[in-house]
Parts: sequence; structure tokens; C-alpha cells
Amino acid sequence: MAKEKIVLAYSGGLDTSIILKWLKETYDAEIIAFTADIGQKEELDGLEAKALATGASKVYIDDLREEFAKDFIYPMFQAGALYEGQYLLGTSIARPLIAKRMVEIARAEGATAIAHGATGKGNDQVRFELGVAALAPDIEVIAPWRLEEFRNDFPGRAEMIAFAEKHGIPVTASAAKPYSMDRNLLHISYESGVLEDPWFDASAPENKDMYLLSNSPEDAPDEAEYLELEFVQGNCVALNGEQLNPLQVMEKLNELGGKHGIGRVDMVENRFVGMKSRGVYETPGGTILFTAHRKMESITMDREVMNLRDSLITRYSTLVYNGFWFAPERLALQALVTESQKNVTGTVRVKLYKGNIIAAGVKSPVSLYNPDIATMEADPTQAYDQGDATGFIRLNALRLKVGTGVEQNNK
Repeated sequence: MAKEKIVLAYSGGLDTSIILKWLKETYDAEIIAFTADIGQKEELDGLEAKALATGASKVYIDDLREEFAKDFIYPMFQAGALYEGQYLLGTSIARPLIAKRMVEIARAEGATAIAHGATGKGNDQVRFELGVAALAPDIEVIAPWRLEEFRNDFPGRAEMIAFAEKHGIPVTASAAKPYSMDRNLLHISYESGVLEDPWFDASAPENKDMYLLSNSPEDAPDEAEYLELEFVQGNCVALNGEQLNPLQVMEKLNELGGKHGIGRVDMVENRFVGMKSRGVYETPGGTILFTAHRKMESITMDREVMNLRDSLITRYSTLVYNGFWFAPERLALQALVTESQKNVTGTVRVKLYKGNIIAAGVKSPVSLYNPDIATMEADPTQAYDQGDATGFIRLNALRLKVGTGVEQNNK
């Protein structure tokens, strides 16, 4: 009989290298390694050869960067998603795409299970598995770090390294970095190790080598740089007059934002599984896009539509963070977001300077801003009669007066 096939989300690091070999031996299965190219750059070098040498029967390294930018990052930014007021969801939004592609590979290869190296304490296990549950509920998910047998075999890093040496698995021989890192087109996240101490200053000069995408604001150019972003229906389609696709926009914004020290966040966040964790993030391009998009909305979006959409930001962001990208409620919210963006069209100009994004102008062919009405001078359109404000204020003040009167009478 043919061996069972398992599709493994493979990064090439120590954990997934060990898991690949362990799965093959424990399940007597054929392991298909899958790596999504979502912007990790040089981290992908040599992965195919390494996976095959470790025991994979087949390796997929799929370039998903365009799909990631167009179908995941852009819709999320249209929604104004920001988790707990700070986090632009760089890791969170990548996981449903990886899960989607793993399901597609499992179907094509006739695999009955997928596996991942996410730990039992983190969010990623939830994101991967909720994605698979939504797309392919019949496919089994194997999470070795949640299996007692696996944890007994590998209680620590020393045992994993010894296993790798015994089985000839190529692992990096240099000392481990004092933190973990996850990189994609939208951001780089840093956590664990020295960062578990919330008093540790990740912005200190002696720690600047940790950052890969951005200069520190202190080291950024002393001269500001202007940038124009053109939007059509809530999506950025051009930079400084050059038409670009979503992937090109993200790559160019990352370059410019990194140059000027933009997009660093250091926060303690609430994980879905119940604990707080400290993360440091670099999101240079995403921070520019988020800020410019909000500026574009300010001149083109109806007030009540904006209030409605904004009231859903926390809900939407939490859905993405917790792994419910493919859930019906997120899809329903996305439909509302898409409708809200139909007039978010125009150009935003910003100035980039030492970690700051400074508004420098906005214009739109469908602008709702009318200087004739807003002017403090005489209104040539006579659309607004200042005398009307008397009744408007009186009606809005009525309940306040009644409430205060009741309180005073009861004293």
C-alpha cells in the first residue's frame, strides 16, 4: 500500500527540520515540505536542498507574494485593521494564505494530513488550524508540539540539536539569536528570548543590529522626502505618478519607510490563547500605507459610513488576529468594507522624516470637502445658514438640561 502523505509547513529552521524527520519516522509517512514565499528574501536560499536532504519526498516553494499583497494585505488595510491600537497584523494575515495553499497542495497530492511547527502556547497554531477547518474539514492536522510523545523526545533545544546531528540533518551551527523572528512582505516580528523582559529596551543603540527593515530614526536621513500615493477605491495604485501593482507598492514603501526609520512598534499584546506577550515589529511600508489610506478616507468617506466602519475595526482586527480570516463574519464585514471604499479615490502627499509620516496634502475628484461651505468667510453657495445652528444646539441640549434639572431637584 502507498504510504500516507503529510504536507508540512516547512521553514528550514531547527524546529521544522526536526519535525520533518520525526513525522517521517513516527507516522511512516511520505512528507511533502511546503514553504510559502511571502517575502522572506534570503531566508529561502537552499531550502529545497535542505528539505530533501532531511527526508522530504517532494518540496514546494511557491511564490505567493502577489496574492499576499492583493488578496490579503490590501483588503485588510481597506478595513483600517489595527490590533489593540498598534499592531498592523503582519504575521496574522500571512497565516490564512499559508493554510489555503497547504490545503491546495494536500488535495493535489492526495495527502490526508497537514502538519505545522507552531507551539501550543502561540496564536499561529490557531490560525493555521482554523484556516484548514474552514477550507477542508476532512483533512487532519498534526501539531507535534501539542503531542506529549514529541515533547518527551525533545524537552529542550539540546535534544533537538543532538537529534539533528545523529540523523545528519543540516542545522545552523552558530549560536542562537537571543530572540525569534518572523519575516514577510508586510513586516518582521521579533519576540521571545531577551524580549520577554518588557523592561528590555529594544530601541537602545546597542540593539540596533536586530532590525533588518529599517534605520533607527536617529540614523535616518536629515532631509525629509515627499511621497505621493494615488488611491482608487481604497487601494493604492501608484507612487509618485508611477503605476504599480500591490506587490510593487509594498516593496517600494518598505524601501522608503525603512530608509526614514518608519514603522517600529514595541508592544505587549493579548494572545488569543489567553496570555500576554511582548512583540517588537518593523512595518515600514505598511505604516505609510495605513496612514495615507486614512488620510484619503478623511476627504472622501461619508461621516456616518466612516463611523460605522470604524466601529467594526476592533472586531475585524480581532478576527484576523485570532485566525478567523475565512469565517463567514469576516467575509460579511469585508463586503461592508468594500462598499465603504467605493469613493476612496484620489491622491495623498506625505513627508517622511525620522520615523514620522507628516501630512502634506490630499486631493480627490470625488472630495466631500467643500471650501465654500466650510469657509469662515461668506458662503457663496448659501448652503449653510449659521442661524440654523441655534435650533440644532437647543434640541441637542434638551436632554442634558432635563437630566441636570432632575439631579438638582433630588439633592
